[in-house]
Amino acid sequence: SIGGLLYEGWRAQFKYTSKQPLGKELELRTRCIKVLSLFFIDRVANYRDYDKDGQPVAGKYARVFEEELADFAEKPQYKDLGWLKGPAARLHNGYFAQDKKGVFKDTTGDTQADDDVYNLIMKEKERLLSLDEPLRFIFSHSALREGWDNPNVFQICTLNETKSVMKKRQEIGRGLRLPVNQDGWRVFDESVNRLYVMDNESYEAFAKALQTEYEE
Repeated sequence: SIGGLLYEGWRAQFKYTSKQPLGKELELRTRCIKVLSLFFIDRVANYRDYDKDGQPVAGKYARVFEEELADFAEKPQYKDLGWLKGPAARLHNGYFAQDKKGVFKDTTGDTQADDDVYNLIMKEKERLLSLDEPLRFIFSHSALREGWDNPNVFQICTLNETKSVMKKRQEIGRGLRLPVNQDGWRVFDESVNRLYVMDNESYEAFAKALQTEYEE
């Protein structure tokens, strides 16, 4: 349908960025390693919008993502993932800059508002790595810029149109760290240390070239 390709494209990205970590969680649960996924989106409003009364509501990305998670929660192969059975809204959240009224907004990544969000993320890093914390899927517009690293990011989904090679390197770099288990020990294991990038067209050629560069 006219305009349907774009919708089906990012819906497929959500589907695979949901499926991949579920399999990874099953693989690593005996090793007590939490799996995190990171989404870079094009507009904050696509994930978190506001109704006519100014109250926050789920944007189209959040709604579709929860639909995909709910579909996987019904599949028998994931029955051992207890956290998947809870409210989907507890499994994902977004870190965005806010204006003075607390409204989330798009930013360039180098404003004071972005710095405030960055500090919040750094304070919550240990909680994010805990298996007791249900949050596993993190959405960002530009707040998670260079300097924020979480070792347990195993998947990155790019829904933004980034032309800057440096920015692409910074975003993918958020997942190029050795993961840690619940005791805080780094895991040195090639079977574990793999980053999956669910890319759109603007990232596809870049990701392939970066893979070749690392291999060389």
